[in-house]
Amino acid sequence: MTESPPTHTTLPHWPSAYPASGASAMLKVHHEDFVVTELPLQLPSGAGEHIWVEVEKSGANTVYVAQQLALAAGVNEWDVGYAGLKDRHAITRQWFSIYLPSGKTGETPDLTPLAHPEFRVLSQSRHVKKLRPGDLQGNRFRIVLREVSGERQALEANLQAVATQGVPNYFGAQRFGFDGGNVELGRAMLAREIRVRNPKKKGIYLSAVRSFVFNEVLALRIAQGLWGKSLPGDVMTDTGQPTGPLWGRGRVSTSGDAQALENSVAERHAILCNGLEYAGLDQERRALVASPADMSWEWPQADQLVISFTLPAGTYATSVLGEILRTTEPERLTEPGAAE
Repeated sequence: MTESPPTHTTLPHWPSAYPASGASAMLKVHHEDFVVTELPLQLPSGAGEHIWVEVEKSGANTVYVAQQLALAAGVNEWDVGYAGLKDRHAITRQWFSIYLPSGKTGETPDLTPLAHPEFRVLSQSRHVKKLRPGDLQGNRFRIVLREVSGERQALEANLQAVATQGVPNYFGAQRFGFDGGNVELGRAMLAREIRVRNPKKKGIYLSAVRSFVFNEVLALRIAQGLWGKSLPGDVMTDTGQPTGPLWGRGRVSTSGDAQALENSVAERHAILCNGLEYAGLDQERRALVASPADMSWEWPQADQLVISFTLPAGTYATSVLGEILRTTEPERLTEPGAAE
């Protein structure tokens, strides 16, 4: 059977760490309501076979910008690299690399005058290596929430709790595709109900399934009253935070109570976990807590809240917002294919 669309939503309602504030707001009403600035691991050195360009985009997704840069530089799409995908319905700043040795086409093209209605090149320099997924420290967010309603005191309490204690490090909904469809397609693929020939799609589905299992482990710990606590047998990060499994081949590195909890989730999702092992992925770990840095907020108007914070690579701003209040996005953002 070939690949076909999923027929139902797979994502459960995973529990929050803090009591619901009862507040709600509109998110991403305008592109400038969601500003993301990528924090690179390093800046270009000024010499090398790759051109690095810093881009500000609004209304375009990362893949589309990469395609346009490839056209402008006269190279193939696979010669363009970037550290991560950024939201389409936002103003985002990120780096791209273009493999273009100076001897390949003669003079280095100047991409800074490149004019496009949805993005602009802010700066350009050469560097010795290509940008690859994950090559970033993190992202800085500035988020404007509009039409905020609810009790200010409860909302402020959750803001303070998030700033001091962090949030569950859930993978965000965008990881799972529209209505969680990538998890369902991944399950069907691992159960051999469908065949997925496209390697890129296969990787997306495996990633969605792996992230789903991690979220299930984290959700179980929260449901059992273990938020902010470590269990006997936990594997800890260098900063002393407990971790959860990114499932794959090999023995679970936890022991005792922590291993028992993780194995109970694996038994409940045996098709997913066994499939991830057979797919050749190795066991990895991910922190269960995401800690926003330099978090601040202000109320420019009675019904408008502006929140700023920095998150490390691989963590989601939606996990932060979800612990503070309930957000609703314009309908255009909930249609299939609208998000990256």
